[in-house]
Amino acid sequence: MTSKLALAAAALATFQAAAQTPLPSVPAPDAERTLRPVVVTPTPGVAQDAFDTPASVDVVTGEQLRNAQLQVNMSETLVRVPGVVAFNRQNYAQDLQISIRGYGARSTFGVRGLRLYSDGIPATAPDGQGQISHFDLSSADRLEVLRGPFSALYGNSSGGVIALFTADGLPGTQFEAGTAFGSDGIRRENVRVAGDEGPWNWNLSASHFATDGFRDHSAASRDGVNGKVRFTASPDTRVTLVLNSVDMPHVQDPLGLTREELQANPRGVDPTALQFNTRKSVNQTQGGIIVEHRVDEVNSVKVTTWYGQRSTEQFQAIPVGTQAAAGSPGGVIELDRSYGGIDAQWVARMRAFGGGLALTAGVLTDRLNEHRQGFNNFTGTVAAPTGLGVLGALRRDEENHARSFDQYAQGTWEGERWSFTAGLRHSQVKFDSADHFITTGNGDDSGAVRYSATTPVVGAVYHVSDTLNVYASAGRGFETPTLNEISNRPGALPGLNLDLRPATSRQYEIGVKAEPVRNWRVNAALFEALTSDEIAVLTNQGGRSTFQNVGATRRRGLETAIAGSWDAAWSTYATLTFLDATYRSDFLTCPGAPCPTAANPAVPVAAGNRMPGVPRVTAYAELAWKHRPWGLETALESRYIARLPVNDSNSDFAPAATIFSVRASLVQKVSRWSFREFLRLDNLFDRNYVGSVIVNEGNRRFFEPAPGRTWLLGANAVYAF
Repeated sequence: MTSKLALAAAALATFQAAAQTPLPSVPAPDAERTLRPVVVTPTPGVAQDAFDTPASVDVVTGEQLRNAQLQVNMSETLVRVPGVVAFNRQNYAQDLQISIRGYGARSTFGVRGLRLYSDGIPATAPDGQGQISHFDLSSADRLEVLRGPFSALYGNSSGGVIALFTADGLPGTQFEAGTAFGSDGIRRENVRVAGDEGPWNWNLSASHFATDGFRDHSAASRDGVNGKVRFTASPDTRVTLVLNSVDMPHVQDPLGLTREELQANPRGVDPTALQFNTRKSVNQTQGGIIVEHRVDEVNSVKVTTWYGQRSTEQFQAIPVGTQAAAGSPGGVIELDRSYGGIDAQWVARMRAFGGGLALTAGVLTDRLNEHRQGFNNFTGTVAAPTGLGVLGALRRDEENHARSFDQYAQGTWEGERWSFTAGLRHSQVKFDSADHFITTGNGDDSGAVRYSATTPVVGAVYHVSDTLNVYASAGRGFETPTLNEISNRPGALPGLNLDLRPATSRQYEIGVKAEPVRNWRVNAALFEALTSDEIAVLTNQGGRSTFQNVGATRRRGLETAIAGSWDAAWSTYATLTFLDATYRSDFLTCPGAPCPTAANPAVPVAAGNRMPGVPRVTAYAELAWKHRPWGLETALESRYIARLPVNDSNSDFAPAATIFSVRASLVQKVSRWSFREFLRLDNLFDRNYVGSVIVNEGNRRFFEPAPGRTWLLGANAVYAF
């Protein structure tokens, strides 16, 4: 365990020792949940039964996040959620690849097109670029995933919403320590202290993760700290402090593989990754304060404010000769970012028109300040480089800013048979850039641009009976280009790509939520999203990517989920998603060299082509068995992914794959102690398959292979004071 983790553990232990009140009994690590979880994501500020919302929203419980899992990657359990594709790229330098109903699939790093939240604090910047490396799964209470029209209520780039919530501490004090280790040198250690004493409630955790990597040149380590402390000042007022930090030094980047490299050696690495020692270092610290106050029996207010800093250094595999161009940004990216914002919200709950009425209104503003620099990834000269994969001469220096200002309102009326929800959000997003590196052949790239949109949403639920609801919803959404996407103009021209417009969408959904028999739940939804001005790659050459609007696209499909148990021992859960995501307009592109001219690509993409990175069919199923007297649980899991197009022209695909896994865990309770041990085997039949693809990769390194059969063994212990 690293020194940082050891210090964090000592601090947590000191905090734990301050609480003296004993508990009468040892609580279970995770309380079992009913089939009807309560959610807040569809209606910010108002808790609702997920069964009664006019939206597709699923909850992954804390028990599911931790049960026989590594507790490092959200892809471990997001595979359970219909409509969501979460690929573990086996590359911690680039984060997970996550899309919801096809939104976000074009991202080659980080998360785009989706809104991410951790304890109410945005993990998505105003420009729509998000990160999840600081999400702490070991202390989470639940993960809520919202899909469909109601996502638009979260503003820019809200093709879907993923929100993580840290668990509250239980009465008294609990101390937990855990570890896991497995294939490819994987190891994880974590400590946690939580409790509830008088007006104070807390849950503080620290973790260390490291891996040698499945592929060559893919080692990584990550240290994280997460904490939530709540003070109840009075029956009407409480204040919550949220803090987290993540440090990922020198994480190796194996890059993708070409088709030929994949077939020759799935564990291999492109030679340029070794030549330039491709790697990435990230350090982020952020904090937030949430103040909630009940004014009277009807009105309440909530104010959330946050501030954070994130620094990134990334060494890329840009050939020395390519960097000779005057407009090249070099092969090393250095980013220093500071960000913050405030979200002020008013909620009123009352009786009106014979039913319950909840109204929400608020104002949100946030800002991102970025100092971006680019350097050569070599020393010496282009003709005679003296070192590769090292920090060289400055090639880019600019100050970028992104700001948003949103106003929103939403209302929900619930009657005996009908309930209606309507919302409206107005968003304004501003970008500006000041270029400090202007030389011969590299003009002034300064510029500014402003986008705005109004996104309405409506939905209705008909309560056929206590166990059957049908619903329909419709809404509009929009997605601005990110700072990265507007930063380069086609043809190596100076300035921002001010011709790039936001994508706008119209979304529709009808669905049913039913509990046909006791302890069984069935959800199904039909959906369609029609997008205009979809943002896609125009050119991708020499370390510079440019983007364009490509006309209309359509995403439509079906999501189904079934969950239930036959008796106290046997249970099952299964999901199936069919998604047809296609371009509806012809366009030209040139994602890799050679192009006739950078501003005049000549690779045709026909209307009807599939959008890259989006499988048509995904499915997940598990069959679980519990023997409660022994504290034993076992489960067989199955996951299916249809073949994936890797680029807009659909010239190549990653093949379909069906993967089986098995897990087993044991739980013991002895006095104030609670112990759990687990064993997990993934890819049980040792199948070779592609875990994810890098869409429109300019060097045709599309493929990121997944591991063969792997094992994971872990244990944790909880002591309740």
